[in-house]
Amino acid sequence: MKERNLSRERGSLNSISIFLSVIAIGVIIGGLFFNSTSDDNTKSPYSLNHNTGKVFFSPPELPDTLNFAGEPVPLQDFDVKEALDREMLVNTYFHSQTLLFIKKAPRYFHVIEPILKEQGVPDDFKYLALAESSFFDRAVSPAGAVGIWQFMKPTARDYGLEVNNEVDERYNLVKATQAACKYLKHNYEKYGSWTMVAAAYNAGRTGVARQIVRQKNHNYYDLLLGEETGRYVYRILALKLILSDPENYGFKVPKDEIYPIIPTYNVTIDGAVDDFADFAREHGVNYKILKYFNPWLRETTLFNPSGKTYVIRLPEKGYRTFHWDKEVNKAEQDSISDQDE
Repeated sequence: MKERNLSRERGSLNSISIFLSVIAIGVIIGGLFFNSTSDDNTKSPYSLNHNTGKVFFSPPELPDTLNFAGEPVPLQDFDVKEALDREMLVNTYFHSQTLLFIKKAPRYFHVIEPILKEQGVPDDFKYLALAESSFFDRAVSPAGAVGIWQFMKPTARDYGLEVNNEVDERYNLVKATQAACKYLKHNYEKYGSWTMVAAAYNAGRTGVARQIVRQKNHNYYDLLLGEETGRYVYRILALKLILSDPENYGFKVPKDEIYPIIPTYNVTIDGAVDDFADFAREHGVNYKILKYFNPWLRETTLFNPSGKTYVIRLPEKGYRTFHWDKEVNKAEQDSISDQDE
């Protein structure tokens, strides 16, 4: 999506983080496994020798077949299999990050999934959003890409998002997802491959087009690409595999530890707001919580000289003690149906 490589410097940062994570978290997990029982039927990459007390770490098992957005991944090719194996190792053993992803994902997927479906974009692109931002609402790359979908300012405006000093809809999950769908479908018209659409989201249209011409090939798995883009789709695939079946890869997170989907209601405004701290108190929340649910509001005020209509999301009463139980399905559906389009 960006006309440049993403600038989060994942390569070097991940190398350091993974190294420290394996050392520190490996010790912790080892301690946990000393008190656990083994299951010969599990495919978990961890195993415990009860006689010696040693914990063994094994490579995560790769599937026989895999697809991205319905397009087969040629795992029979050694380079493809090894590239996926690398990302599976990185994400399986980067425990703290992957556990956080598992905890956070349902809160974002319940918003993203119905929009992708409505817009005719494959469901697998929800993992692209995770790869882009780690589901950090206020993510800002060094190059200025913003939000869950990491839009640059010009592209955001091209696809209908408002970006100014008071309002930045790149931070609005609903509207940014809708804009991302338009962008993705636009690129699909160009490439005819969802896998190439994902690669272009990372490298930019110009970067991908240049390599297609140079290499006389338009298949992602056959192209020699830069480090980040060359790993990008494989990272998405690894996230898909792990989050689709966490326990198969050694992650067990009880339901009551998953971050709950907070039920919300909408407040519509079509004029100015003199002070959002006062606005928050009038609606039974504080300024922090108002901005948590509406990070697209960038200032303490809203002048809104054109009288544009905005929809502000606020949590239902009692949200702080809300737990993910049988009521969550109704709550999340109500929340989705009330979202601004």
